[in-house]
Amino acid sequence: MNERVDARGLSCPKPVIETKKILDALTEGSVTTIVDNEAAMQNVKKLAESMSYCVNVQEIEGDYYIHMYKGELSQDVRMQSSKKKDLVILFGTNTMGQGSAELGKVLLRSYIYALAEYQPYPKALLFVNDGVRLTTEGSDVIEYLRKLESEGVEILSCGTCLDYYHLKDKLMVGGVTNMYTIVEKLHGFREKIIW
Repeated sequence: MNERVDARGLSCPKPVIETKKILDALTEGSVTTIVDNEAAMQNVKKLAESMSYCVNVQEIEGDYYIHMYKGELSQDVRMQSSKKKDLVILFGTNTMGQGSAELGKVLLRSYIYALAEYQPYPKALLFVNDGVRLTTEGSDVIEYLRKLESEGVEILSCGTCLDYYHLKDKLMVGGVTNMYTIVEKLHGFREKIIW
């Protein structure tokens, strides 16, 4: 049985929410979600992958068809997973602590460098509000975040925040996400750190 979700024209995070309802109820078969923009496609794809669905995306006449079905996790995914701790970190600012902003930037840069050198890695890093400046052009931690991403750590920046600061076209690492996914990630992991 193939379920279908036509989410074209729906605003964020509705494509993810509508898809999740179907995926949660699915016992066998597959689901195809249709969206009309790349951000929605990426968000639905990440949702399905986080739920251990195999994903295939087709672009047809400007629309994205996201085909999702249950399958065995690959050996590579299992190996990467064992290198990661059940931890998500939310960055709400581009400094660490209160007081001197200059010192706060130095401390956060050192923290992210140490994070990239320490195992097990966290499973996800989420960036909201002023924290999105860490994942965009001009950030001095991009190389460390890219290293973490190459090790399988999810790097996600809030799309609304990127839009607010006019930084969406300056994203240098990771993907764009929405508040529903942020809530899902924060609820889905046992350990959380919030700056």
